[in-house]
Amino acid sequence: MLFDHQARQSAHALLAARRDMRHFQSGCSIDAATRERLAAALMQAPSVGLMQPWRVLRISDDALRARLADCVSAECERTAQALGAREEAFRALKVEGVRECAELWVVLLAPDDGTVFGRRTMPQEMAWCSVGAAVQNLWLAARAENLGLGWVSLFEPAELAGLLQLPPGAQALGLLCIGPVASFYPAPMLSLADWRQPRDAAALFGENRWAFSEDSAADACASAGPLKQE
Repeated sequence: MLFDHQARQSAHALLAARRDMRHFQSGCSIDAATRERLAAALMQAPSVGLMQPWRVLRISDDALRARLADCVSAECERTAQALGAREEAFRALKVEGVRECAELWVVLLAPDDGTVFGRRTMPQEMAWCSVGAAVQNLWLAARAENLGLGWVSLFEPAELAGLLQLPPGAQALGLLCIGPVASFYPAPMLSLADWRQPRDAAALFGENRWAFSEDSAADACASAGPLKQE
């Protein structure tokens, strides 16, 4: 299958339109056929050694969703306190939509199945990369369905492991908030809020050897000061 110019333009437009969404329309639902298409897109993702290390839990229990939301709120508080000079700016941000989104899925890293092909020297890193590729597929499929998706990583993994009854070796890597949105952000939300600005290609692409100029961390804000360590 070859893509013509129009299909190529559509594909690049989809990539450019993807957003990490935090604002969802409450009280909405997603029909089963759409959920199946989203799941199929995730399953088409590449994985190192065809290991498919991802597992996905759909949260349909309202009480469990509420407890997961509480976990996120607690970590938001800890993150705010760790940000020092940017604490109040962080508190003003909308950073998740766990309670409002139509669908809440948890993406998990499965216990290691012993795959060696392609990951002998970096076993855990390649499993993480494979899960990330699966989530990106889901993100793009959701955008093609005109649905928002937000990847929430603000939680203590051990706490979620207990709530979700995960076996030893399994780990939650994200709460995926999916659902209708009133509108998509015209640019990344953190960029619009002036929290952090994306770098251009010249800062991220090189040739042959490392010659990059690295910024200080501190969420790319000179006024942030060092992060507090707990």
